[in-house]
Formats: sequence, C-alpha cells, structure tokens
Amino acid sequence: MEKVKIGLFGVGLNTYWGQFEGLLDRLTGYQDRIKNKMLSYDNIEVIDAGIVDDIDKANDAASLMKKEDVELLFIFISTYALSSTLIPVVSRLNIPVILLNMQPLPAIEYDKLNSMADRGAMTGEWLANCQACSVPEFSSVFNRARVKYDIVSGYLEDSEAWKEISEWITAAKISSGMRKNRMGVLGNYYGGMVDVYSDLTLQSTVFGTHIEVLEMCELADIRKSVGKEEVEQKIREFERTFVIDDSCSTYEIERAAQTSVALDRLAEKHRLGSMAYYYAGMNGNEYENIITSVIAGNTLLTGRNIPVAGEYEIKNVQAMKIMALMGIGGCFSEFYAMDFNDDIIMLGHDGPAHFIISEGKVHLVPLPVYHGKPGKGLSIQMSVKHGPVTLLSVVEGNDGLSLLVAEGESVPGPILNIGNLNSRYKFSVSAREFIKRWSKAGPSHHCSIGIGHVADILKKYAFILNIPITVIS
Repeated sequence: MEKVKIGLFGVGLNTYWGQFEGLLDRLTGYQDRIKNKMLSYDNIEVIDAGIVDDIDKANDAASLMKKEDVELLFIFISTYALSSTLIPVVSRLNIPVILLNMQPLPAIEYDKLNSMADRGAMTGEWLANCQACSVPEFSSVFNRARVKYDIVSGYLEDSEAWKEISEWITAAKISSGMRKNRMGVLGNYYGGMVDVYSDLTLQSTVFGTHIEVLEMCELADIRKSVGKEEVEQKIREFERTFVIDDSCSTYEIERAAQTSVALDRLAEKHRLGSMAYYYAGMNGNEYENIITSVIAGNTLLTGRNIPVAGEYEIKNVQAMKIMALMGIGGCFSEFYAMDFNDDIIMLGHDGPAHFIISEGKVHLVPLPVYHGKPGKGLSIQMSVKHGPVTLLSVVEGNDGLSLLVAEGESVPGPILNIGNLNSRYKFSVSAREFIKRWSKAGPSHHCSIGIGHVADILKKYAFILNIPITVIS
C-alpha cells in the first residue's frame, strides 16, 4: 500500500533562542517525539519542516508541503509564535490544518519552576510549557482566512490527544485512498429501484474517485479464456476460505470458480479498487451464466478490500470502500426485519460480503432462486462478528453528498439461514426510533456495516471533504 504523506512543522519565536539557552533544542526534542509517534502508524510518511520561526522558513515550509503533496498538515505549537508565520503556509496550501496544542507534561512543575534562583531561567521554563498561548491568536487568523482547521489539546504522552491524532491520520488515509480509487461499474441499474440511482459526476468530484465503465462482453471474453488449471486453483481457494455446503454441486462450484478467475483478471486489468454491478437482461441471455455465478468471486474480492456491491449500488460501494480503507470490513446490507420482542433490527443481503468480519467462517451454499433476480447459483451465508459495529451510508440529497452514520452492536440470537449475510443489531435508541431517524436522513435502502465504533473518524473524514455528516445516537 502506498504511504500517505502527513505534513508536520513546529512554530516558535526566534527572538527567544538567544534569550533562553537550550530552549530551541528542548522544543525540537518535543517535536521529534511527536514525529516518531506518528511514524509508528502504518503506511505513513511524515514530511517534517522543523521549527518555523520566521517568514523565510514559513515560505520554505509551504514550498516543501506543496512539493510533497501532503494530505494533512499538523502544526505543533512549541511555544508562543507570531501568527504572521502561518500566513505564507495557509495561503498556499488548500488542505486541512490541525493545531497541536501539546504540552510536555499534564501541568507545569510549579515547585520546580518557582524554586529557580534566576527569573530569566524561570521564564524560559514557562515558555517551554506555554503551548496554549498562541491557540486563540492562530484561530483568529484562520477564521478570517477561512482556513479549514481543528485543534488537538493535551500533552506529549496524553492517550486522549493521541487518539484524536490517530483518528485524523486515519481520516487522511481514507481521503487519499478514496481519491486514488478506481471504481468499476458493470451492467446497469435494477430497474425501478430509483433510490439507488446515483450522480457519477458528483461521486467523482466529491470523493475524487475515478469511475471505470466496464462491459459485460469484456468479462464474458475473459471468462471464456480461463483454463482448467486456473479453475482448480480457484476451487482450492474456495475450500480454504469458505465452508462449502455438501449440497453445492460440482457443476455450480466449477461455474463460480471460472467466473471468479475472470473477475480477478478484470479487476487486475483495470486496477479496480471497488466495483458496483447488476445485470438481468432477457431470460436465458448470454450473460446470465456469469451474473448468476459471481457471488463467491465477488466475496473474495471484497475480502481483499476490493469491495463489490450488487444492484449497481454506487453510493454503497463508496461506503464499503471507506470502511475497507479503515480495515474494518464493509458489508453490503439492507434492512431485513424488526424484532420488537428483543428490540433489535436485522440487516443483511444476498451477494458479496466481507469475510474478515464474519462470525466464524463464511459458508458457501446453493440457492434455488435469487429473490427478485434471474437464475440460481451459489451464495454465501454469514453473520457479522458479535460486538461493536458501525453503519455507514453515502447519501445523495438536494444539497449534494453527506454521510450517515450509526454505532451499534451486533448481538447473538436467531437469524435467517436463507443463504444470505444477516445479523441482529441493537442501538442506543429503540429499534422503532432508529429506523425512523435513519430513514428520514434520506439514504438509499442499502448501507455498509463494519466492525468497531468509528463515528469520530468518519466525522473527521467528512470535515476533510467539507460535507455534512449525520450521526444517529
């Protein structure tokens, strides 16, 4: 995976360096600790411009950040600094800025400072701890310059502050990954399912996603060229990944394996990072053999973080890709039923699922009919791991795109063994209240489900995109 570039520099006042011996070295040491902690996160490259303490260094820092095309800029307030040193940077970079108001310790060591014999040394000690001094000044300038910024306050070993920083870094990874993503669209919409219809231009301009229009005839030609040995290798992959139901026929397994190899080749040829698909056509059409045998292969792709959404659900595969970039899965789902006795909602779907978040291994099972779709073939049966989950929808409304998020729990209990993904979910509000709030936010009837509670990260990603976010809580 390509590393995401994060910008970092500290700000200070060069007048201090000659007045207070050792102060600059001390502050540089604090910044090095921040940088090293950031570097401990996966797939991150930190572009460090050092301590910026005058206009010339500010211009140099701006040039460096622009040249390196950083995704997000952290500014460490090492001590008091003039707000003028920030203007050359923010006027040239159109990226979010996070001010790090990070003290060396939770509080000044008052007795140590007050016991110093030299008031000059005492002042130097205070200046090594006065990070908060510039926060209002910088914020005032950023507000007037319409800079997109936020503030993290804490101290160098503060777990709460580092949780925020980690979330910002993850949001930057999502932003980079979505902008570099190539989404394939294969087939066409499920006729009449108008909530699913999407504005491809809007999706591209907001998320930066490249959309590659694919043809069924290309997939058909690729599938015809798949050899027997490749099919056998893919069946062995099925056996490693799935629990294959005894009632699955050899014919259906081989048919699904051949299609899976073709899907792999299609994804590789077009460098796809996600795909939305659907196809029906006339009964017995040439492509029905393909479209009725894609679920196993699309599940393998989804499990490799190349999420695939059925029913040509572009908005939802965007949500699935966001979750895949976070490493939390992203399963294609819709509302199945409500259980008023247990106050839970059931969600699930036929078609591909993300097997890394399955409660146990995914089962490959035969379906005599795909409800509402042509043909029959193999499908998957799984539930999402019990524990915390997040639901995410990308919403297209009258004012553009927004995110819709809810945190809940995947809970044990009876499910439907109908050859689908399905699970039971409980939320902080009642099931009645939840479905009302969720639905009135205007999503399509699909959503993506991932493990863990990640609403705070998604809020930061929405901030980076400058789009609204609704959190059901």
